[in-house]
Amino acid sequence: MTLLSLTRDEAAHRSALITVERYDILADMSALLEGERFASTSTVTFACSTPGSSTFVDIAADVLSATLNGVDLDVSTAADGRLPLPDLAERNVLVVEAETTNTAAGEGILRTVDPTDKLVYVWTSLETDEARRLWACFDQPDLKAPHRFTVLAPASWKVTSNSAPDSVGEELGAGVRVWRFPDTPPLSTYVVVVNAGPFHEVRQQHDGYDLGFYCRQSLVPHLERDLDELVTLTRQGLAFFGEKFGVPFPQERYDQVFVPNLGGAMENWGCVTYGDGQLFRTPPTHQQRQVRAEFVFHEMAHMWFGDLVTMRWWDDLWLNEAFASWAANWGLANASEFTEIWSSFLALFKRTAYEMDMGPAAHPIRGEVHDVSQAMANFDAITYVKGQSVLHQLAAFIGEDAFVSGLQTYFARHSWGNTVLSDLMTAFGEAAGRDLGDWTRAWLDRAGTDVLTLEDGVLLATSPDAEPPRPHRVDIASYAVVDGGLEATGTTPVVLSTPEAPVDLPRGDLRLVNAGDLTFAAVRPDAQSRRLMFEHIADLPDPLSRALVVGTASQLLLLGELAPRVAAGAVTRGLASETSPALVEAFLAMGMQFADRWAPQDEAPALQRAFADAALALADTDLHRQPALRALAGSASTDAHWRVLDEAAASADDNDLAWRIATRRAQLGDYDADAVQRLLDSDPDPDAHTRRLAVLAARPDLESKQEVWDAFFVDYSIPASRETLVLGATFWRPGQSELLAPFAMRYLEELRSLKGGLLNQGLVIRAMYPLGVGDEHFLVAAEKASHDESLSAYARNQLASNSYVQARILEARRL
Repeated sequence: MTLLSLTRDEAAHRSALITVERYDILADMSALLEGERFASTSTVTFACSTPGSSTFVDIAADVLSATLNGVDLDVSTAADGRLPLPDLAERNVLVVEAETTNTAAGEGILRTVDPTDKLVYVWTSLETDEARRLWACFDQPDLKAPHRFTVLAPASWKVTSNSAPDSVGEELGAGVRVWRFPDTPPLSTYVVVVNAGPFHEVRQQHDGYDLGFYCRQSLVPHLERDLDELVTLTRQGLAFFGEKFGVPFPQERYDQVFVPNLGGAMENWGCVTYGDGQLFRTPPTHQQRQVRAEFVFHEMAHMWFGDLVTMRWWDDLWLNEAFASWAANWGLANASEFTEIWSSFLALFKRTAYEMDMGPAAHPIRGEVHDVSQAMANFDAITYVKGQSVLHQLAAFIGEDAFVSGLQTYFARHSWGNTVLSDLMTAFGEAAGRDLGDWTRAWLDRAGTDVLTLEDGVLLATSPDAEPPRPHRVDIASYAVVDGGLEATGTTPVVLSTPEAPVDLPRGDLRLVNAGDLTFAAVRPDAQSRRLMFEHIADLPDPLSRALVVGTASQLLLLGELAPRVAAGAVTRGLASETSPALVEAFLAMGMQFADRWAPQDEAPALQRAFADAALALADTDLHRQPALRALAGSASTDAHWRVLDEAAASADDNDLAWRIATRRAQLGDYDADAVQRLLDSDPDPDAHTRRLAVLAARPDLESKQEVWDAFFVDYSIPASRETLVLGATFWRPGQSELLAPFAMRYLEELRSLKGGLLNQGLVIRAMYPLGVGDEHFLVAAEKASHDESLSAYARNQLASNSYVQARILEARRL
C-alpha cells in the first residue's frame, strides 16, 4: 500500500474543521500468539464546525467495514492510508473495523519471538504517524483526545497501556482475556500505547506513585540486578521534574517496559517503552548506567514536554526533543549520582551536533516541515543535541531562575494543549523581563555553527552565513604555567552581542574559551593555548575543563586544522591520570576514534598501541578496570596486552570480554570458528547471535562480511539496540578499505528499500554508513544520492551529514 504523508496545510484545515471528542478502541491481539494478525475496531466521536463538509480519517490497515453516523461507508474508497468521510454532521460517530498482518516489520507494531524460550512479545510505537497502521484515527498531534482501550489478548499475557487497567476480566474462550483501560487524558495519537506478552512484572509504591517495571522472561535476572537503581532514578526524576515544572506528574501509575528489538525508547504517556538492550547482559559500566539514566530522564521529561503540552505541528518537534534532552541532563546533574553528565556530554556526544551543523546537512533547529515524512528527517543531532545545547545557552543568557519560572508559566498556561514556539519564548521573555525575539531568530531560525576566537584580548565571533553572529554568553578561564603545571588565575564572564568585544583578562598562558560549555560554538584557540591545552589536559582542575579540551579537538578536526595524531596524543595523556568515571569512558571512546577511525593507516598502529598502553594502565585501578579492559580488547596488539586480557577473561563471570577479544583477534586475522561456537553455546543472552556477527564483521573476509550484510539488509535479523551501531562500526574497519569498497557503494542502493519503523530504520542508516572507509569515489556517489528524492528525507539527511564527516576524515589524514 502506498501511503500519503499528511501535509501541514491538510492538518491545519482538518483541525479547523473538526474537534475530536474521544476514541474508543478495541485492539484484538489474540491471534498474535500463534500468528501475525492484529485487528481493531476504532470508534471516533468528533464534532464538525461546518456540517456538510468532507474530510478523511487516517487508516493504513485493511479496512473491513466502516460506518459514519450509522451509515455504511464504501470501504473500497480507502486508498493511500485514507478513508474519505463525506457529508459530516455537527456531531459524528465513526466506526472502522480493520486488520493487518504487517506485525513483523516494526511499522507501528512489532511481534517478536524470543529465541531462547519461544515466548511471544508485542509492542506498539506510534511516532510520528504510525497509529494509522493499527486503527482509524485523525493522526496529527494537535487533535488531542481521550483514548479508551479494550484489549483482547491471550490469557497468559499481560497488557500495558497508558494507565492501570480498570479490569482484567472474563475469558472469552479459546484462552482469550479482556483488558479494559480507563480514559486517558487528552493525548495526541502518537503517545498512546498497547504492549502485550508474558512479561515479568515488578511493582513498587513510592511517594504516591505506583511504579511498574516489565521485561521478557529471559531477561529477568538483569532487570532484578538493576531494579533498585531504576526505582531510584524514577523517584528522583518524578520528584525533580514535578517540583521544577510546577506540575507534578498527574497520575498514580508510571510504567517502564523493556521490549525486544526497539531501537531507542518511546515516551508513551504513563507507559514508557525502551529497547531491552538497556538491560545490559553484563554488569554495566558507569557510562552505560549514565546513558540509561539519561534515557529514563529524557522519556520522563516528555511526560511534560510532548505529552502534557504538545507541539501543534512537527516544525516545532524540537519543543519535544531538545527540551527532553536538556531536561534529562539538567535533572541528572542536580538530582542523581550522575553529577558530571555535562562533562561526558561535551566530550562524547556534543560532537555529533557539530558534525551535522558544520556541514551540508545543517538546518535550523526550528524548520519548515511540509509533511510528516519530512518531520522524520529532523530526528537528528541538531534537533536533539544542538537543541539542548542552545537551551543550555538560553538558561545561561537569562539566568536559571528566570528559565525555570518561564517553564512553570508555560505549563500552567498550556497543559493538555498544543503550542508553537512563540508560546514558550513569550513565557521566558516575561520571566526574564526582556524581549527574546532577536535571540530566537538568531538561534532557532538559522543553521550553522559560529566560531569563537580569542586574539590579543579581543573575543571574535564568526558567523557561518552572511548575518551577524549570534549572541553568546560565555566564560573564559585563564591559567598560568607554574612549575610545570597549571595555576588557575580567574574566570571572565562575557556577553558577546557584537562580532567582537574586548575582554579584560587576568594574567595567563592558557585561555579556555567557552569554559563551562555554556554556548554552542566551535572554538579556534590561539596557538599557545592550543599547544598548552593538549599538553596539560591532565592538569586542568575540573572534569568539564578536561572535557572541553577533547571537545575542542573534535571541532578542530572538523575545521580541518588538527592532525588526528595530536588529538589522539592529547586523549592518551589525559587518560594517564583521569579519575572521573564520567570522563574515563568518554576519553576511551574518543581516543579510539582519533587513533583508529581518523588516523592515516601508516600512523594508526602506533597510535592504537599507545592508546592500548594507556588502557592497560587504567585496568590496574578497580574503579576503571571494566571499561579499560573493554577498550584494551578493542585495540590490543602486544603480548602484554593479550596476557592481561586472557587472564581477565578466564576469571570473568560472563562472556562479554571473551566476545570482545574474539572480535579483535578476528580483525587481526586470528579467527577460531570452534571457539566462537563455544562462546555462542555458553551465552544465555537471547541476542547472543549478534556477538557472533560482530566477530564475523571484524574479519577481513568477504564471506564473513556478506553474512553480516545479509543480516542487516536481507534477513533483518539484527535486534535494534545501541549495539547495532557498534556492530556497524566493527564492519567498517578502516584497514579493510579495499575489501569493503563494493559494500560502500551497495549501501547507497540499500537505502532505497529499507524496512521497519522510524527508530529501527534510523539505526541501520547510521550504523551502516561506511565511516572511515568511504573514498572520494564513494563521496561523489553519496553526494548525488543525498539529493535523490526517492530516498527518505531522513536517509538523505544522514547521508549528507556523515559524508561531510568522512570528507573531513580524509582531509585530516593528509595533515
